[in-house]
Amino acid sequence: MHNKVMAVFVLLVSSGQAIALDCGDKTNSCKIETGEYHIVIPDDWQGGPAVMHLHGYGGTGEKIVGNTAFVEEFTKRGYAFIAPTALPWLDGKPTDWSVRDGWNTYPRSDVRFLREVLADAALHAGVNVGRVLLTGFSRGGSMAWEVACNAPDLALGYAPASGGFWLPATEDCLKPVHLLHTHGFADKVVPLEGRAIHSEEFDVTITQADIWQGLSMWRQENKCPPNAAHHEMTEGLWRKRWNCEYGSLEIILHDGGHGYPKGWSSIALDWFESLEN
Repeated sequence: MHNKVMAVFVLLVSSGQAIALDCGDKTNSCKIETGEYHIVIPDDWQGGPAVMHLHGYGGTGEKIVGNTAFVEEFTKRGYAFIAPTALPWLDGKPTDWSVRDGWNTYPRSDVRFLREVLADAALHAGVNVGRVLLTGFSRGGSMAWEVACNAPDLALGYAPASGGFWLPATEDCLKPVHLLHTHGFADKVVPLEGRAIHSEEFDVTITQADIWQGLSMWRQENKCPPNAAHHEMTEGLWRKRWNCEYGSLEIILHDGGHGYPKGWSSIALDWFESLEN
């Protein structure tokens, strides 16, 4: 599959013609065996890097690409923007990602699904699978942490926001990664210290893990010293970066709640592009 994808990509680029897609716009999703996704490509696109963004609980890829201003922050920098859609976690329930949290009703392996989305986007849109930034917000941010841990080769870099591991606590991942995590200091939906959520309907409790505990695990995985090497506090942002033997690790805290800080997309892309320099 990889050789076939690359052959198509080389053919498209060498032709000098922009790539046109017949699916993926705001209303017409691209459908594959395991699900569907939306994709927006830059003007005169001839193939290149991509941002894959995972929506929050109850969301869809269609809603994400409907936020034109958000998407254009990436496409104007030359990135294809891919927005996969999660499945309902149970018939009649909202969409959700298959995050490891002790709840076992998820209908598919989302790691497999995301791999197949990238393969399809590479084949039909010339996405360079070696230059992918995986982002996600809230529950989508948690899924980004899961992918980084259990399928670290899926993306070159991971930039989740407002979501991390859930309990049972993750103690070991497959290998180091490049991770930039963003979180609101006043987030009450996904507090930095975590929280328990109880379902009266199913009489079950699932628990968001402590973000700091998750970062501690990543410091061990990336072989980072306990203390951050770089601190920066500017315009409502507090950044900590560790100098690690493998991969990289950074956290950005902002003075808001469950959301992004102003300029987040540019910050994430600047960080991602620094990985290739």
